[in-house]
Amino acid sequence: MSDERLRRVRDRVRPFPDFPVPGVLFRDISPLLKDPVAFRTLIDLLEDHVRASFPKIDFIAGLDSRGFLIGPPLAQRLGIGFVPIRKKGKLPGPTESVSYALEYGKAELEIQTDAVEPGQKVVIVDDLLATGGTMCAACELLKRLKAEILECLVVIELKPLKGLEKLNSIPFYSLLQYD
Repeated sequence: MSDERLRRVRDRVRPFPDFPVPGVLFRDISPLLKDPVAFRTLIDLLEDHVRASFPKIDFIAGLDSRGFLIGPPLAQRLGIGFVPIRKKGKLPGPTESVSYALEYGKAELEIQTDAVEPGQKVVIVDDLLATGGTMCAACELLKRLKAEILECLVVIELKPLKGLEKLNSIPFYSLLQYD
């Protein structure tokens, strides 16, 4: 991986102190999304990683909502489909649902019951791994549908929050890590 390409992405992540609550340093990807060269570089880096790691993959599953910004262009590059994992009440038809704890409360995620077939290979994508609650909930949903989770893939990992520990044995990759 090119240090220059990685730096181009890292330089577009903006820190916001004391958001959403005092003491939290929020990592904002909005500048990355606004810069077409940096965003293309991000998708290039993620595509390179996925292609090198997985010869066969059926879907990218993206987490509501910023996983929806990264997942579809990555899936299109790979020539595969995209599956949304949404907040409760946003998907039509039969769904699987799971509740989970957030850093600041509780939430629920859903996936359509026909989103993937048993045994299909999926990479889960989001912008950030913090405490791991949302990513673990997404993994639980895909396991219920009997999908094979190849990896959880994020742009940013906040290492001090130890979200990786919650993923147990599920493979994980982060492009950028912050201590």
